[in-house]
Amino acid sequence: MPQPRQFVIEADGGSRGNPGPAGYGAVVIDPVTGETLAEAAEYIGVATNNVAEYKGLIAGLRAAKALVPDASADGALRVRVRMDSKLVVEQMSGRWKIKHPDMKPLAAEAARILPASAVTYEWIPREKNKHADRLANEAMDAGKRGKQWEPSASTAALDTPRPSATAGLPPVSGPPGDAAAGAARARAALASRPGAAPKAAKAAPQVGWGAAPDLGAPATFVLLRHGETALTPEKRFSGSGGSDPELSAAGRHQADRIARSLAERGTIEEIVSSPLRRCRETAAAVAARLGLEVRIEDGLRETDFGAWEGLTFAEVRERYGPDLDAWLASAKAAPTGGGESFAEVARRVAATRDRLTARHAGRTVLLVTHVTPIKTLVRLALGAPPEAMFRMELSAASVSAVAYYADGNASVRVLNDTSHLR
Repeated sequence: MPQPRQFVIEADGGSRGNPGPAGYGAVVIDPVTGETLAEAAEYIGVATNNVAEYKGLIAGLRAAKALVPDASADGALRVRVRMDSKLVVEQMSGRWKIKHPDMKPLAAEAARILPASAVTYEWIPREKNKHADRLANEAMDAGKRGKQWEPSASTAALDTPRPSATAGLPPVSGPPGDAAAGAARARAALASRPGAAPKAAKAAPQVGWGAAPDLGAPATFVLLRHGETALTPEKRFSGSGGSDPELSAAGRHQADRIARSLAERGTIEEIVSSPLRRCRETAAAVAARLGLEVRIEDGLRETDFGAWEGLTFAEVRERYGPDLDAWLASAKAAPTGGGESFAEVARRVAATRDRLTARHAGRTVLLVTHVTPIKTLVRLALGAPPEAMFRMELSAASVSAVAYYADGNASVRVLNDTSHLR
């Protein structure tokens, strides 16, 4: 009995807006030689990241099938799909339920291409999926110019000749006219600039007003307040100068719920956390779902509440009434015992914001932090006075979001969203 042909498929998709202009890329590789056997890429119009990723998977499976005449026969082909979308990998492996109505028909379409026994799925970090990611970006770049994607001259010169993955294949669930991409000139232009790199495929979510074309994709911070600790329901001051409590059972449940929600949305590209334990534990739950690492940023820590740590508002009022009145009246007043004033926290948070926006331009980053840093970022984005801090509600495990543009402007997209907890 002849041995089955074996291929590796690497696929990716992205949306510059989520939803926004979207495209996918897929490559079929010989697992023994590493030779590129086929490529596929397409601009698909306006779609979400997840839709683009599924369409990249479908194109890769079709390309592999086209290389083996009897691929549908059981045992004729074995394919290992590698993707940096944990959502697609887990759903296609049968470990996660497919809930979103846009995903169900795409998953069913992918499952019909080859026998289930012929395909396995593996999650890989994004940096190991550069080939497919590059193709997706090329498709979007060329689609923006109204062109059709085709293998570039530089690819043809470097790789062994291979059949076109798109030749003779039906379009992947896209309406006529959407399948525009074409990368040769875009890649040549990028390659001619020293140190230039393709734009990130998975750009910031566009909720509300979109970015002006000349400003590019903003750095978008998804601001996640940590889950509950034992102190949270009692509304006790819990800052960076106290006991550093762990998540309670309720807090761990909340962290799991937000992790599931963010995995389904599929927009987070990096995770940055406060060094305090409750944030690190919340961030770890999300990171495990998304397959990302957590980077610690000290500037995201909570306010040091000095002698007020662990006390309720009523207890502080009883013990340190004049100090509390001064704190409520002025952002420059610090809590009793050498804590941080809101003015000091604002300077720290603003410096952290500036570092992170410069580092993550055009990307969507989850910041796992606390009440005061989140309120401060929102207040500064709105240009609101310090007293606005006392006019915002932030629930445990709530999500807010702020987008930062290249011209220095900011846009508050979401505040205190807890829909994932219901």
